Amino acid sequence: MNSNTRVLFGRLMRTILHSPDTIITVAVTPIMMLLLFVYVFGGAIETGTDSYVNYLLPGILLITIASGVAYTSLRLFTDMKSGLMARFMTMPIKRSSVLWAHVLTSLVSNALAVAVVILAAVLMGFRSGADILEWLAVVGVLLLFTISLTWLAVIPGLTADSMEGATAYSYPLIFLPFISSAFVPTETMPAVVRVFAENQPVTSIVNSIRALLYQGSVGSDIWTSLAWCIGIMVIAYFIANTVFKRKLG
Repeated sequence: MNSNTRVLFGRLMRTILHSPDTIITVAVTPIMMLLLFVYVFGGAIETGTDSYVNYLLPGILLITIASGVAYTSLRLFTDMKSGLMARFMTMPIKRSSVLWAHVLTSLVSNALAVAVVILAAVLMGFRSGADILEWLAVVGVLLLFTISLTWLAVIPGLTADSMEGATAYSYPLIFLPFISSAFVPTETMPAVVRVFAENQPVTSIVNSIRALLYQGSVGSDIWTSLAWCIGIMVIAYFIANTVFKRKLG
C-alpha cells in the first residue's frame, strides 16, 4: 500500500469508526434473517442436514457482503458530488490510490460485518469441523467475492445522479442468494428456476464455502466460484477505471 492510498484509506476508516452504525446496519439485517429462517422457517425446510444454521450461514454471509458494498457506492457518490474527488485530482496524488482506498475500506468494513454475523451464528448453534487451512480458504473466497462486488459498486458510485441511484444496484445482488442453494437445495426448485439457480455465481460460491466448512473436500464448485469472482472483478475493474478517467480526466 503506497503512502497516498494509506492516507486516503485512513480518512475513510476514520469516518466509519466515528459512525459505527454503518457496520451495525449492514450486520443487523443478515442477523434478523438468520433468526427468522432458523427459528421460524427452519423446521419446515428440508435440507438433509442436522443444523439449518450451518446450512444457511454461507448464503447469509454473501448477503452481508452484498449489503455492505452499497456503502462503497454511497461514499464514492458523496465524494463526487461534494467536489472532493475533483480536488484530489488537482493534488500530487496517484489517481489509482483514490479508488483503491475505497476498495480497501470496503474489504475491512465488510470483514468486520461478516465477523459480527458469524459471532451471532455461533450463539445460535453454528459449528464447523474445518481446520485452519479450510478456514483460510473460506476467508479467501469471501475476500475475493467482496473485492469483485466492490469494484462493481465503484461504477454506480462514479456515475449515479442521486444517492438512491448509487445504492439501488445492490438490491438485485442481495436478492440473488434467494434463487440459489443458499436457503434450500436446488433440487427442490421447479425446472426453469433450478437451471438458473445452478448456473449463477452465488450457488457455486455457497457450495464451495459449505464444503470447506463441513465436508472437508471441495469439488469443481471452487473453480467455478473463483472463475465467477475473478471474471466479475476484472470486468468491473476495467469499466470502473475507464469511467473514472472519463469523469475526472
